[in-house]
Amino acid sequence: MTKKTAKTPAKKPTAKAAPAPQAEIAQSTKLGKTQLVDLMADQTNLTKKQSDDVFSGLLDLIVEALKAGKTVGLPGLGTLSVKNTAARTGVRPGTSDKIQIPAGKKVTFKVATTLKSSL
Repeated sequence: MTKKTAKTPAKKPTAKAAPAPQAEIAQSTKLGKTQLVDLMADQTNLTKKQSDDVFSGLLDLIVEALKAGKTVGLPGLGTLSVKNTAARTGVRPGTSDKIQIPAGKKVTFKVATTLKSSL
């Protein structure tokens, strides 16, 4: 004797209207590139394509400056800089083996005092 199970019909996705960028931002805890580009387009006279080009260009300039070892100041936000790290001995998780971690570089961010005090 076999047991018969009743199959429920698959739910069809309902078509929802895309929320306005402002409403979407209020619901999310993270702002991605798309949301930032949308906000930039809303606050300026630029199209979304132009805003995307400006935003991508700005990011490229910041990355190139950091690669060149320069410090990048973003007024009202903070300062990005490259810091050298020394070689050190570390421990591999799980095995407790000691490993040598080579010297390298990392990007540091110092928050602007105006932003820090307004949070």
